[in-house]
Amino acid sequence: MREDLAATYRLVAMHGWDDMIFTHISARVPGPEHHFLINPYGLLFEEITASSLVKIDVDGNKVMESPFPVNAAGFTIHSALHMNREDAGCVIHLHTTDGVAVSAQKDGLLPLDQHAMMIAGEMAYHDYEGVALDLDERDRLVADLGDKNAMMLRNHGTLALGKNCADAFLRMYYLERACSMQVRGAGRAARRRTGRTRACRRRRRRRARSPSAASSARWPGRRCAANATGRSELQELKTVHDRSYEGGLATGPPGSAGRRRAGRSCARRGRARHCGPTCTGSPRRPEARRHRHRRGPRRRPPLPRAGREGRAAGRWSK
Repeated sequence: MREDLAATYRLVAMHGWDDMIFTHISARVPGPEHHFLINPYGLLFEEITASSLVKIDVDGNKVMESPFPVNAAGFTIHSALHMNREDAGCVIHLHTTDGVAVSAQKDGLLPLDQHAMMIAGEMAYHDYEGVALDLDERDRLVADLGDKNAMMLRNHGTLALGKNCADAFLRMYYLERACSMQVRGAGRAARRRTGRTRACRRRRRRRARSPSAASSARWPGRRCAANATGRSELQELKTVHDRSYEGGLATGPPGSAGRRRAGRSCARRGRARHCGPTCTGSPRRPEARRHRHRRGPRRRPPLPRAGREGRAAGRWSK
């Protein structure tokens, strides 16, 4: 029990959920006395070990000798759950940034993602009453929790419980992840969902107006029933494209006519269209002047004889 609880403290610190020496994780000690273990007040979560945990009763008194004190605020919240919920083997209470941000929102946790949907049915809410030092708050806290296993403490933080440390940590993991996703998507999630819904409605209406549109579509290369020659649609397309190219109407044929003209520079010819499959330039664009085909770049013209001699002597410069 001590090792599991100490490991839970270390996991919370590893995920960055700790709040210095504040917030608490408690675990019930088996037995009818309702004793439970809690962190020693004054140690960071990453410093807690199994032997440093403090064993107290429901009244906040230390059952075993320990040099460390116990935080009264942590005792109030955790003792209320351990006293009234027999299935509360472990209770985790955190003050994370995203958790407190969601707890301060009016709507609380929203089912925006699958993490939130897994925990939304177990959520309860408790209004903020200040620092948890009043023992009378324990009854209201238990009443608000009911039979739920997770709670959003308004303007305060998050809380999760389970039959053991692993169960409580997994529930808190989903709760914190859901809060982080809600905070990061704040102000955009509602608009995205509305946009998708409208797009789906428009798509369904278009399909209802033309139900046979999908059945009339054919992939290129399939046989066409209306083609008496038996040639495929792709072959017919190549033939039409080559004829248009020879007449000066096509811009880049996929057939043989384009391959015969490949290698000519469209920029030098002054054409407004591509001259073949290897052509990517156009005289209408400034970069067309620097356009070259697969023949390679143009060589630099030879220098005058005087320039060669001067360059060889080290006296020539650009």
